Amino acid sequence: MTTTPFRPFETTLDEAAALRLLRQATEGAEDGELFLERRSSEALVFDDGRLKTSSFDAAQGFGLRAVNGEVSGYAHSSDISEAAIARAVQTTRLAVANGGGTLAEAPQHTNRKLYTDADPIGGVSFPVKIETLRDIDAFARDMDSRVVQVSAMLAASHQEVVILRPDGNRITDVRPMTRVNVSVIVEQNGRRESGSAGGGGRIGLDGLLDPADWQGKAREALRIALVNLDAVPAPAGPMEVVLGPGWPGILLHEAVGHGLEGDFNRKGTSKFAGQIGQQVASRGVTVIDDGTIPDRRGSITIDDEGTPSGKNTLIEDGILVGYMQDRQNARLMGVDSTGNGRRESYAHAPMPRMTNTYMSGGDSAPSDLVASLKDGIYAVGFGGGQVDITNGKFVFSCTEAYRVENGKIGAPVKGATLIGDGATAMMQIKGLGNDMALDPGMGNCGKAGQWVPVGVGQPTVLMDGLTVGGSAA
Repeated sequence: MTTTPFRPFETTLDEAAALRLLRQATEGAEDGELFLERRSSEALVFDDGRLKTSSFDAAQGFGLRAVNGEVSGYAHSSDISEAAIARAVQTTRLAVANGGGTLAEAPQHTNRKLYTDADPIGGVSFPVKIETLRDIDAFARDMDSRVVQVSAMLAASHQEVVILRPDGNRITDVRPMTRVNVSVIVEQNGRRESGSAGGGGRIGLDGLLDPADWQGKAREALRIALVNLDAVPAPAGPMEVVLGPGWPGILLHEAVGHGLEGDFNRKGTSKFAGQIGQQVASRGVTVIDDGTIPDRRGSITIDDEGTPSGKNTLIEDGILVGYMQDRQNARLMGVDSTGNGRRESYAHAPMPRMTNTYMSGGDSAPSDLVASLKDGIYAVGFGGGQVDITNGKFVFSCTEAYRVENGKIGAPVKGATLIGDGATAMMQIKGLGNDMALDPGMGNCGKAGQWVPVGVGQPTVLMDGLTVGGSAA
């Protein structure tokens, strides 16, 4: 191998030296890699009529890993140098010192390109970014005299990844990310309510800074805030619920998606452990995790172990057919990696994580599903939630929901929460709309202290037997 530096990383480390050290670290191991990363990020927040914060961050470093069975040794540093990697080798060797494993085959290669490699931070000048945020603020205030506060946020990042494997394979990826978010607060008769909208993806900033895009976000934020001005206290008790398309898929992501990640199932801590081939959802329900959708927030050309991302069916027609896997858990479970090995940064070891997780659409008209409700809730927007992975129990708060009686959508309700458990809820799906949609690109997923960008989606969904927590019986 020729001696070349790891460009574009600012380091004197050459590839031959890095490979030599990596092979020392993984001698007798079943797997391992040297993960190098350089990342830059920028965020601007325009709040209360002025630029409130402007931040820029740049970081780079490496993570060195050796895996033997269920044990892995991991060390990382922001110093990409031969000396730093040599010190890391001593740590990783602790996990495989007595190993007699055979090195697993390297991931397959891909020439697929799912997103641009252009740096979105430098693609638009700083003055243009500030002026756009100022325009968003003015536009939102001019839309309605009841608007008393506006907050607009613009964020962009650029991540460059190099993964070196002990067999000499070198895999690279360049990942952009952008997002614009608008929040408004309205006041009427002494009552204040808020609304927000936003989104983005692995795209440049140009499209998001086009007035045709951000004006739509501002209008949506205002619409939600005005809806909440008229909201009445939410009912409480068991009832049927219709979930709207798109972002409400966050409930599926949290209540079911995490339970389908390989590590939880290998360890037997997931509600879905050992249920491959069994019915875990109503007939007609298909759940897919797809990291291959171009330009989407949750998409990855390769995962953080170098495996190409995939379109993986997890539940098909109600039957559990697979889990999301990284290389270690896949090997221990006797299956192939699904391209779901992800990490927050070079300072974190990879684990099975979702990408874009969604429920496929059905054949019902959404209006018919709502009309079927005798006494229930139509929930189209969600905020935060809590989930217990071991039993799938969840609590989600609604940011936009309506009371439905005798098939008629009534007043918006405030303070509604949906309570249930994922496994039971999946078996209580009674209808799927023909309007499957992905979210606008605003999801982040946390697991074991690591955060990664994700996408969610679903059609309009009719569910029976959820408990609605509210403020009125």
